[in-house]
Formats: sequence, C-alpha cells, structure tokens
Amino acid sequence: MHNDIKKALEVLHAGGVILYPTDTIWGIGCDATNPEAVKKVYEIKNRVDSKAMLVLMENPNRLNSYIDEVPEIAWDLIDTNDQPMTLIYPGAKNLAANLISSDGTIGIRITNEEFTQNLIQRFKKPIVSTSANRSGELSPANFYEISDEIKEAVDYIVEYRQEEMEKCKASSIIKIGLGGEIQIIRP
Repeated sequence: MHNDIKKALEVLHAGGVILYPTDTIWGIGCDATNPEAVKKVYEIKNRVDSKAMLVLMENPNRLNSYIDEVPEIAWDLIDTNDQPMTLIYPGAKNLAANLISSDGTIGIRITNEEFTQNLIQRFKKPIVSTSANRSGELSPANFYEISDEIKEAVDYIVEYRQEEMEKCKASSIIKIGLGGEIQIIRP
C-alpha cells in the first residue's frame, strides 16, 4: 500500500489521474483543486462538466476549508452514520470551478477506508472520486469489471485491493441545506 500511495501522490501532484479503490466502488480521481486535472477526468468518463462529481476527504474537520458554512445537520449525519454517505453541501469554495455544480453545491464524502484516508492525509487536499466507468455505463462493482478503455486512460492504477472480488456498492447521497433541509438523492 505504501508504494501505491507514493506513486499516486506523484501523479496527483503532477496533475494526473489515478484509478483507485475507495470505501465504496473503484474510482477515477485527481486533485479536486486543479481544474485541468478535473477536465481530464471528465474527458476519460466522456461526461459533460455540468454533471458534477464528488470529492473525498479523510477528516470532517477539513469541511470548513471547502464549504462556506457547514449546515448543523451535516455534523449530526456524519456523527451517526456508519455507512459510506455523500453529502451535497451548498456554498462550495476552494475547489476547481469545473467540479462545482452550477447551483454552487459540491458532494463530499468522508472516507473511512485505509488507503484513501492515508492518500488524502498525505496529499493534504481533497481528491475527486467518480465511478470508474464511461458516462451512461454501469458502475463496476470490483476492479475486474473496469473496462480496459478506462485503465488505459488514467496515469496510474493502484495495485492495492485489486484482487478483492466482493461486489461493492455506491454510497448514499443526501443533499442538505443551511436551514436543515434534507433531500435523499440515493438511499
């Protein structure tokens, strides 16, 4: 794992794109603050940049660096949740502009998975996490379901956890508002 983190960090710092395991499904990722790197991910996915992607962070204490005002309900959801959960926050800031939705929101998931926690902690910035498939195709449930087209398009493929065959699922997605509003996008 340590060698993978070292190589992934080199690619992220250079503005490249990685294919990596997350706390849910395998993801395509890059520096969430680098608009050129984000553009590469959209191109790999053959996806329009008006369809936002989420970012991973390793620690909820970093939310204030990327969200204008974290709604109080977010802290309750983070504290009580024991499954991967993506929260869509209003007032995104300090992220690549082409990553933020037109309404100013951004989806953020706090990861509890060892590899991504270590990677993000050492990178000191959030990273993009989007499913490792072309837009419109089914999300791969494990590494072996990822197409060769995706594998060839990224700059680095993490070796850690490639052999795992269990079918993983995507996170729940909840949109939250400053007034405590909650909208469940994906249970």
